[in-house]
Amino acid sequence: MADKSFNAFEMARAQFDKIADMIGLDAGTRALLRSPLREYHFLVPVRMDDGSVQVFQGFRCQHNDARGPSKGGIRFHPQETIDTVRALSMWMTWKCAVADIPLGGGKGGVICDPHNLSAREQEAICRGWIRQLARDVGPVTDVPAPDVMTNPQHMLWMLDEFETIHGGHYPGLITGKPVGMGGSLGRTQATGYGVVYTLREALKDLNIRPQDTTASVQGFGNVSQYAIELYHQLGGKTILVSSWDQEEQKSFSFRKMSGVDLGELRGIADRFGGIDKAKAKALGYEVLDGEAWIEQDVDILLPCALENQITGETAKKISGKVKIIAEGANGPTTPEADALLKERGIFVIPDFLANAGGVTCSYFEQVQSNMNYFWEMDEVLGKLDVKMTAAYIAVSEVARKQKLYMRDAAYVVAINRVAQACRDRGWV
Repeated sequence: MADKSFNAFEMARAQFDKIADMIGLDAGTRALLRSPLREYHFLVPVRMDDGSVQVFQGFRCQHNDARGPSKGGIRFHPQETIDTVRALSMWMTWKCAVADIPLGGGKGGVICDPHNLSAREQEAICRGWIRQLARDVGPVTDVPAPDVMTNPQHMLWMLDEFETIHGGHYPGLITGKPVGMGGSLGRTQATGYGVVYTLREALKDLNIRPQDTTASVQGFGNVSQYAIELYHQLGGKTILVSSWDQEEQKSFSFRKMSGVDLGELRGIADRFGGIDKAKAKALGYEVLDGEAWIEQDVDILLPCALENQITGETAKKISGKVKIIAEGANGPTTPEADALLKERGIFVIPDFLANAGGVTCSYFEQVQSNMNYFWEMDEVLGKLDVKMTAAYIAVSEVARKQKLYMRDAAYVVAINRVAQACRDRGWV
């Protein structure tokens, strides 16, 4: 559940301010990058299946587009707030910059719960969202994508509405589309694989062989499943995954000390990644509390669920054996927890570097859509590996040369690139 006292935008600004001080950023650039350039608040009226009209609140933030069109997902979430959207749009700017792709940061959302909406009602929300923003998004201005509780079908409804309004084909408007309708092969794997490409490089840096490591993973959605898949291909062993239980409205952890079987767990999970407890027990998994993922005696922790999970409090539970945390989720670690991890010498691959595989592949999708020519799977994943490896090396070199914590180094790289683009354009 969302912690009411936690404000993602305040956290995003605190992280930015710290690095702005460190690199001596001038006041003008600082003021420009501390807030979104543009934000939209609007209402989406929907005639529900029962004939009543419900009005949903929608948002879009375009944080910075000095390096290229804004890019970022649209979330459907009952606890969505404008501050979360602001923070995520800001993190997207840094993520695109650290991955060195020519896009800026954007984010959108609607306050709703898709679990309680029919497909037709969800379609109406998607079309209504685009109608409100039809003049302010597009292939060369702002390119949305799926995020929490949105999927390729939602993107296609939005694309169809945009094309109906503008009278033409604009597949580059939106990414995360179904393959065959302008979507890119490899997009499903991209975020999870990207996490593990950076993990592989970090293990090299620390002279650790993947086959000598174990991992504990928070979450069992798309990112987590593909991260586990590639990590196992490298020879690693996962002993625990946690997942959200929709019925009980809390998460549980599933542990097997001999190593979890990914195919087996996928077979007993619903489309949201919720694992069936009774079936897991029958397959020999211990069912533990949802928080147990952070306390395991493993080498690697992979938080791949929600923000604000490794806090000053929970960080104290991290085993002395843990050497690497690779952040598959956005904003999973608070600044208080960062200070503890830094002190303990745990190597953190920060979220907007580790999980930049998703936006990098979205960029590939946008490129393919705009040129109307599509690549094979191997080509997409090969290009993704090259981009993620280069991004990791750029950050780890800054960290090594300037003796910085990895998150700080990633921010230094990203903020410098965006600030330079703003200066080059004469904005500041």
